[in-house]
Amino acid sequence: MCRWRDGKYHPVKVIERRKVSASDPNDYEYYVHYTEFNRRLDEWVKLEQLDLESVEAVVDEKVEEKGATGLKMTRHQKRKIDETHVEGHEELDAASLREHEEFTKVKNIATIELGRYEIETWYFSPFPPEYNDCLKLYFCEFCLNFMKRKEQLQRHMRKCDLKHPPGDEIYRSGTLSMFEVDGKKNKVYGQNLCYLAKLFLDHKTLYYDVDLFLFYVLCECDDRGCHMVGYFSKEKHSEESYNLACILTLPPYQRKGYGKFLIAFSYELSKKEGKVGTPERPLSDLGLLSYRGYWTRVLLDILKKHKGNISIKELSDMTAIKAEDILTTLQSLELIQYRKGQHVICADPKVLDRHLKAAGRGGLEVDVSKLIWTPYKEQS
Repeated sequence: MCRWRDGKYHPVKVIERRKVSASDPNDYEYYVHYTEFNRRLDEWVKLEQLDLESVEAVVDEKVEEKGATGLKMTRHQKRKIDETHVEGHEELDAASLREHEEFTKVKNIATIELGRYEIETWYFSPFPPEYNDCLKLYFCEFCLNFMKRKEQLQRHMRKCDLKHPPGDEIYRSGTLSMFEVDGKKNKVYGQNLCYLAKLFLDHKTLYYDVDLFLFYVLCECDDRGCHMVGYFSKEKHSEESYNLACILTLPPYQRKGYGKFLIAFSYELSKKEGKVGTPERPLSDLGLLSYRGYWTRVLLDILKKHKGNISIKELSDMTAIKAEDILTTLQSLELIQYRKGQHVICADPKVLDRHLKAAGRGGLEVDVSKLIWTPYKEQS
């Protein structure tokens, strides 16, 4: 058991230890995973935070692999405790999951400075080896170059003439702007963005080949420049009709409706392309929650206003949401019945209102009249 920031003791798995001072051979810190919580809360703790009376036997990794009980137990407990946190690695088999957790088990960078925020990181990110000994990194908030020391950042800021992401501004409404950055034209920016995003996304695959992607970077703008709040990436040519690869709202800007705005924006681009879209899987826990909320609100709004029958195909054509996503959303809300060999949508107004209330507010609206954009294939 370990004393957490709430002052209470919680069960942990000790993953790693490190020496704190060279002078005292017994002075260690311990890296722990709170089995009730997502890995983003893993941290280094001092010995006095651990209740040594509560230690359970050290299980040898090889023994654990045979029964795999250690891993299964913590994941099962975690799922029971917090069912909203779908882990995002259901699609990994047990061996890949173990390999992923082994390779990324200890956060390498503890905090970053980005613009006026200092942000605690959530996960491991594979920065180049020369950054292995850094606990804190300093990012230029405009070009996303990262440095080891504050003085380096200050020197860089005097020379860096960017005041917004490198790319085309395709949307502006009030203080919000969206920039489209081509990974092929802005390779270093794309790679830096991926390093940064990986600190907050557990199961993001890091593509060093960013040429194949477009990055849509959302900014809050003021007289100092355009400050990144989040982004989504998208393959230029997706075989599987993915309209979004990765999505992230940076922690200081979360719970303000930006995630839902980014999702809505990705579907507005799909509508302009005349295609249906779906996000690449697996989604992170927070990503899945945002998508479920978005799909629920969009579909129920239409069902409320629509008179007469409507098919899943028609809903898909109106919203650019893939038919499978519509089906699973309506099934999870128990709004689909199977009658005479086909799915029928049951839209009782009272039930719709109840679900809409539960789905929460819709975030910021995308004003389509402010979107000036040509699909990628037409540009080339």
